Amino acid sequence: MRLPDAAGVRHRMKNPPRPSALDAPPADPKAQRSVQSVEVGGRLLLALAGQPAPMALKDLAALAGLTPSRAHPHLVSFAKLGLIEQDPSTQRYALGAAALQIGLACLHQSDPVKAAMPVAEALAASSHQAVAIAVWGNFGPTIVRLIESRQPLHVSMRAGTVMSILGTATGRAFAAALPPWKLEQAMHGALGDPRNGRGSTRLAARELAAVIDEVRSHGVARAVGRPIPGVNAFSAAAFDHQGDAVLVITAMGHENDVPADWDSPIARAVRTAAAEISARLGGQPPRLAPKR
Repeated sequence: MRLPDAAGVRHRMKNPPRPSALDAPPADPKAQRSVQSVEVGGRLLLALAGQPAPMALKDLAALAGLTPSRAHPHLVSFAKLGLIEQDPSTQRYALGAAALQIGLACLHQSDPVKAAMPVAEALAASSHQAVAIAVWGNFGPTIVRLIESRQPLHVSMRAGTVMSILGTATGRAFAAALPPWKLEQAMHGALGDPRNGRGSTRLAARELAAVIDEVRSHGVARAVGRPIPGVNAFSAAAFDHQGDAVLVITAMGHENDVPADWDSPIARAVRTAAAEISARLGGQPPRLAPKR
């Protein structure tokens, strides 16, 4: 038997053979292939979507993190598809008719509650509090989803529960966001906040005005120890592309865990969650009133 010479052994030790493709670890089956050029072009479309007016090539490319020479071929292709348009006189770019059709189709296909669920689940996970989603039903604010808190919280709430308009944070958030004609029927309904007598009606009107002022100032509605003593809640409405309040997201918990401060972490988290849901629905929350 012939032994390998020492020089050959040293050579192989200094230059070990490269592993072949067969030796490589298997690829992650969950990983998905992507097309880089599509992602780059998408940055241009997103940049245009975020601006209120048409843009020059130089400014658009810079906003997308590209050079003008790299951005231009993508814009040419998008123009052929009708996704963008270029003004012949100013040479500025704007979204085109095809982009509008895609946006409208997305809005028609969107389900507000489905769009809100990932946001609500994230809010519940980060805050460790119970989170509810309510829509405006035939009898007023109606719970359609409830994510239980990790800590025991004794609240008589489930999907289908109709909430008081002025007695809960959920109802107060709707009261500040809906047009008056929608509120009037529920306020006098059996499951809303019935007010019998002229004095009670005036009292409800004053309380409603105070609620609207609070929400416009702070971006959230608040319920401190009501309707359940020891439980605080913050709520905020989410708006669609037409500016309509389509649902309210609420976070609630024990007063020791959910302080009543308007600028508490949970209040800020609810405001942020409502704004994110609005963005998913093509809308945006109303601007806060300047602090006095």
